[in-house]
Amino acid sequence: MSNQAGVLYVVATPIGNLEDLSPRAQRVLGEVDLIAAEDTRHSGKLLAHFGILTPATAFHEHNEREKAEELIGYLTKGKRVALISDAGTPLVSDPGYRLVRAAQTAGVRVVPVPGACAAIVALSVSGLPSDRFAFEGFPPTRGAARRSWLENLAREPRTLIFYESPHRIVESLADMVAVFGAEREAVYARELTKQFETLRHATLGELARWVAEDSHQQLGEIVVLVHGLAAAADTAAGADGERVLRILLRELPVRQAAALAADITGRKKNELYERALQIRNQHPDA
Repeated sequence: MSNQAGVLYVVATPIGNLEDLSPRAQRVLGEVDLIAAEDTRHSGKLLAHFGILTPATAFHEHNEREKAEELIGYLTKGKRVALISDAGTPLVSDPGYRLVRAAQTAGVRVVPVPGACAAIVALSVSGLPSDRFAFEGFPPTRGAARRSWLENLAREPRTLIFYESPHRIVESLADMVAVFGAEREAVYARELTKQFETLRHATLGELARWVAEDSHQQLGEIVVLVHGLAAAADTAAGADGERVLRILLRELPVRQAAALAADITGRKKNELYERALQIRNQHPDA
């Protein structure tokens, strides 16, 4: 069976600002035979804005199994289908996995058309370590299950990224404080790329209080990023080593101060020596 003409496009749509729909995405959505949309009414506004007249069919978590089979039949007849979610990149906390897997199994070509993803957008402006991170999606909805789930992540060294619903955000942040600790560094990203875009960097305790006291922060699309445990510990150790080193430099030569600071903090002597030289050069009287 030949599927040369049948293609499934996985198309990212804006998470807020309509200008973020790429020219390529606009072209693909206009050229395919059918658009599989999470919510046809929601996506209809986007398509109408760009004058895209391609017919759309509903494809969501409640009909994914049955609809995937129908769409695969359509694709294997040589048709082109674009998969979109309500916002952002499909399959990221959205339906579509079964369809993509079934298309690959059926020999249908699957083509990504990249664009916005709220988790990555939030990470890129968070100021938290971005070289290693773990996207965890939505926490469980019930308190006991959510706390147990968070406890399994408490010692995760990578930056953690969560989505959360507005009506659960206060309780969810309170549970994060209880499990991760009030002093854990975190970022609250809300309504990214939209009119009321909010980005706040603080401790989890501060963020939890702020959101609980301001009902406006309990609205819209929310991403919470939490500093990983090991990375947070490294940051604290670095700050502690710097403080000890500066105190010792008041009374001791550079090499001796670095060696003693290494013994006290457990940090590498060579790193502390280089830092001591920088401090002494910048502040000869330090």
